[in-house]
Amino acid sequence: WIEDRTDNLMSTGFARDFYMQGELALSREGQMLALRVRMLSDQGYAYADAQPSKLRAGLFHIVTGSYDIPAAHVITDGAYTNKAPGGVAYRCSFRVTEASFLIEWLVQNAAYELGIDPVELRRRNFIRADQFPYTSATGFEYDSGDYERALDLALEMSGYQELREQQRQMREEGKLLGIGVASFTEVVGAGPGRHYDILGIRMFDSAELRVHPTGKAILKLGVKSQGQGHETTFAQIVADELGIPPSDIAVQEGDTDNTPYGLGTYASRSTPTAGAATAVAARKVRDKSQRIAAHLLECDAEDLEWERGRFYVKGSPDHGKTIQEVAFAAYTDLPDGEEAGLEAVNYYDPPNMTYPFGTYVVAVEIDRGTGQG
Repeated sequence: WIEDRTDNLMSTGFARDFYMQGELALSREGQMLALRVRMLSDQGYAYADAQPSKLRAGLFHIVTGSYDIPAAHVITDGAYTNKAPGGVAYRCSFRVTEASFLIEWLVQNAAYELGIDPVELRRRNFIRADQFPYTSATGFEYDSGDYERALDLALEMSGYQELREQQRQMREEGKLLGIGVASFTEVVGAGPGRHYDILGIRMFDSAELRVHPTGKAILKLGVKSQGQGHETTFAQIVADELGIPPSDIAVQEGDTDNTPYGLGTYASRSTPTAGAATAVAARKVRDKSQRIAAHLLECDAEDLEWERGRFYVKGSPDHGKTIQEVAFAAYTDLPDGEEAGLEAVNYYDPPNMTYPFGTYVVAVEIDRGTGQG
C-alpha cells in the first residue's frame, strides 16, 4: 500500500492553527486579579480528535496556568475550513500547549510593564502547596503541586543568578543575552468518563493480570506503546505491587483479539489510566494472595503483614510465604470456598485528570550582526 495525495489529505492532520487574544489584570503590586481569553481555531474540514469539545479538555482546564487567579472568562470559537483535519494532539496538546503559551506570555509581559522580575512575579502568584486540591477559576480541580519548589530547582540547576550577572556584563559589552522563564501546569490522564467521551465511549482503560503457578506473570493492556517503553513501565508497576521481578512479567499489547478493550495511547494518558488499572489489578491479586497465604500459614488473613514479595505472620518475620509459593498454591492448595487461579481484571475510570507541572529556564545569546543565536 502506498499513500496517495487523497489519503494524505484525509488522514494527516495539523496540530495548531489558532488565533488567541488574552488580557491579564493585575494590581500595581503585581497581584493577579483576572484573566480574559478569546480564541479562534481552524479545525480544517474535520476535527481530528473527534469533536471540538477537546478545547475544553485542555485549554479550559489550565488556561490560568500555575497561578491563583480569582476570575477568568474564556471564549473559544472553531471554524471548519478546506484544510486537512485540524487539532491533532501533537507534542502534548488538546490545547494545553496553546494555553501555557498564552498565560506565560501574558505573565512575562506583565513583569516587564510592572518592573518586577519575572521570577518574582510568578512566585507571588503561584498556587501554594497548601492550597491543593485547588479549584481553578474555570472550575477544574488541580490534584497536587508544589510550583515554588519546581521554580527553585530550575533556578538552582540553571544558575539563574549567575546568568543574570553574565547578562549584565554582556550588555555592557554590547552583546545580547536573553533569559526566559516559563512555568507550566499540564492536564493529562483523560477521562474521567463522567466529563469526557469520544463519540459516546467512556474514557476508561484496562488491565488483565494473571500470575502463573511458576510465579511468573502476564499483563495484558488496552493501550499500545508507540516507543514510550510500556513494557518497562507497566512491568515495574506489577513488580512494585507484588514483588515479582520485572524480568518475570510479560507485557502484551496491541493484539485487539487478545487484549482488553481500552481507549488507547494519546494525551499522556497511558500511565495515569492503564497504569492505575494495572496497579488496581495487582492489588486485587495481592488481596487474594493474602487469603491463600493465611491458609498456608494457618492463621487469619488479618494476622499477616506484607513486605515486597512475601507475606509473614505479625511478630514472626521468619514465618512467611513468598508470592511465588502463594501462586503455586493458588492452583494446588486452596482454602475452602476460594476459586482456583490467581488473576484479576480492572477497567479504570479515573476520578479526575492529573496535573503535572514544571519550570523551564532558557538562556539565548543573539549575535547583533547576524541575528543568529
